[in-house]
Amino acid sequence: MEDFDVNIDHATHSVGGGYGHLLRRLTHVSMCVIPLLYYMFGEQISGYLDVTPTQFVSLVCISILSLEALRLKFGIVVIGQREYESNQVSALAWGTFAVSVALLASPTMGREGVESGVFGIPIILGLCIVDPVMGETKRRTEGLSTAVMIGLLTSYAVWLTCCFLLDTPVAAAIILAPMTVLGELPRTNLIDDNATMVFFPLSVLILIYPWM
Repeated sequence: MEDFDVNIDHATHSVGGGYGHLLRRLTHVSMCVIPLLYYMFGEQISGYLDVTPTQFVSLVCISILSLEALRLKFGIVVIGQREYESNQVSALAWGTFAVSVALLASPTMGREGVESGVFGIPIILGLCIVDPVMGETKRRTEGLSTAVMIGLLTSYAVWLTCCFLLDTPVAAAIILAPMTVLGELPRTNLIDDNATMVFFPLSVLILIYPWM
């Protein structure tokens, strides 16, 4: 895979230009509904296919990754995607994989319904909200330090809101909120930040969960 500059103005390097970039951002934010649907209505939705909620997540992920393999084979890029994604795994595919792993692996603390998303919801919302906030901040200010500061504030807002609404442990929020932002920082085309912004807090959560 060829190297690419992660600090370029992605609006001008997206298929569809500014409109494609906006569509990409809106798609990113709209993914917030995924964990809510899963934890609130997962049983009903998966029941239509006579599978369990976790099996449904697995099927959806495998299906999207299969389509991604076909897209890469033919070098296709669609509106909202970036030029370099014609020959490397797209952000959407990485995000799909990471969100699926988060839904399958996040501890539920034995809770049911939306409260079983005590960790899964803030981890996924961190990706859906913090990533575009940091991306737009970097694009408009060209300052990484500013983006990190705003990203931290946004991430803590997400996690502390979940502490209030879902009774997410405050100690976990304090530790894991910065992990979401840290996941935005690696500069590599081997893995997209859509994955690292989920895997970083999820990995730390799995390590500290036995002590909670």
